[in-house]
Amino acid sequence: MSKVLEANGFEVISTDLIYRGFGDPEPLDFLKDTLENFEGDIITNPPYKYALEFVEQALNSVQPGRKVAMFLKLQFLEGKSRKQFFIQNPPKTVYVSSSRLICAMNGEFEKYPSSAVAYAWFVWEKGFKGDPVIKWIN
Repeated sequence: MSKVLEANGFEVISTDLIYRGFGDPEPLDFLKDTLENFEGDIITNPPYKYALEFVEQALNSVQPGRKVAMFLKLQFLEGKSRKQFFIQNPPKTVYVSSSRLICAMNGEFEKYPSSAVAYAWFVWEKGFKGDPVIKWIN
């Protein structure tokens, strides 16, 4: 993801909890470390187990009008605990993948030849209040 953004002219800061040979070798615990004075947008594919916490931390880290884009399972829309979050923090746009994407842990695609999981890009704009727009990709 970072390489594609860089290739399209964006300034990118790549971090992870574990150094995987790309980006900043200094580990960053996104849920514990602060991003003081951060002026950019946040785009990531968070661990699904901590998806809500990642979205909340990202929204707390960006300035008003900046964007947070998270690649998540479509089922992120479900759940009573997330309903209140969505009421207070509606995404501006949800880009639903019209086909099932193969996502592989640690890039080991040979272990995961197919997928029964639906994914979407959820995009928040800090301060947005309104109804989300749903669009389809691929």
